[in-house]
Amino acid sequence: MRVFPTLEAGLEAFAARSAAALDPEAQATVRPILEAVERGGDRAVLDASERLDGVRPATLAVTQADIDGAEAELGPGLADGIRLAVERVRHYYARQPAGGFLAQERGALLGQLVRPLQRVGCYVPGGTHPLFSSLVMTAVPAQVAGVPEIAVATPPQPDGSVAPEIRFAASLLGIAEVYRMGGAQAVAALAYGTESVPRVDKVVGPGNRYVVAAKREVFGRVGVEALPGPTETLILADDGADVRHVVADLLAQAEHLGAQPVLVTPSQRLAAEVQAALPGAIDSLPTAAAARESVEERGMLVLVRDLHEGVAAANAYAPEHLCLLVEDPWAWVSEVRNAGGLFIGENSMEALGDYLAGPSHVMPTSGTARFSSFLNVRDFQKVIPLVSFSAAVVAEIGPAAARLARAEGLEAHARAIQARLTSD
Repeated sequence: MRVFPTLEAGLEAFAARSAAALDPEAQATVRPILEAVERGGDRAVLDASERLDGVRPATLAVTQADIDGAEAELGPGLADGIRLAVERVRHYYARQPAGGFLAQERGALLGQLVRPLQRVGCYVPGGTHPLFSSLVMTAVPAQVAGVPEIAVATPPQPDGSVAPEIRFAASLLGIAEVYRMGGAQAVAALAYGTESVPRVDKVVGPGNRYVVAAKREVFGRVGVEALPGPTETLILADDGADVRHVVADLLAQAEHLGAQPVLVTPSQRLAAEVQAALPGAIDSLPTAAAARESVEERGMLVLVRDLHEGVAAANAYAPEHLCLLVEDPWAWVSEVRNAGGLFIGENSMEALGDYLAGPSHVMPTSGTARFSSFLNVRDFQKVIPLVSFSAAVVAEIGPAAARLARAEGLEAHARAIQARLTSD
């Protein structure tokens, strides 16, 4: 890990990390793919899959029989684990206030109507392993929000099939639309529509740099929830933190390709012990190559004077995951301003949050936690303001509104108001 001996040195490194979030090369790569799919539909999607993934499925859509039969293909206990994840995530989001309001006062009725999106596309990464948990973490909040149509896109396996874990999760969620397509071509198909894939209103879910670049390109034609970068975790730990827990939590993120693990601590002893323990812990992992690359190339260790500086560092970094491994973590919660998710205390490991805690693991990265939030019910809803005035209210506030309109040079606005104020 790169060591930064002061808060100021760490802040400089954090600023450089945020500036590197854009990826012009990926943008240039995905544009012709998007254009081809917009023009060519299914055939262009299949051509891109064959060229980029080395597989050309016979059809894009997975049959209902393959979705329904997926549970029989799973290993012992996995189906029950996915069921538990769905149950916990659904229970969590059911608690989120989702309604609008109506307020009536002296002839004026003002309010907000909340309406779900009609159709959402959930992108589920395939890559080396199918990340079926991402389907649970994107589709469940959409369903709680009331979205009636959900389409799933996921890269095909080498034999052209979709992983049984993803098919089972879709079956459990009652999702009938699962498509064998990944990468930029999948984002394009969801955004533009093809012969087989009706276009969606919003594309959600994590993916590699080309998926993120494609989401950036199609934004405006459809909505996107975020432009997620590689995963990141910042651990704020004091002298009493268990070295084993710190190392384990750093590596739980480091084993993702491109991840950035960060440790902020006022403890020289803990910093030294973590550095000494990391190499052996990495070597013991089946994902050692990815973990080692993350730690050596992007890992950071920032030494601060005290926990006050530590929280300041965390707020400046605005991590996707902020883990408080300190003696009294609740004493610092009120100071946290910027974090995608907050994990409080040694038993609240972020790795558990990826699967079963309740909140979606789709969280803001690359410093965007300064202004955005984790995937939630509101991401799948529109809020429509409602206005209904009586003639008496217009008579009371209309003259002021007309004056404001004329002050801005908008005479037609003023006359529209004035028309209600006179009987002529």
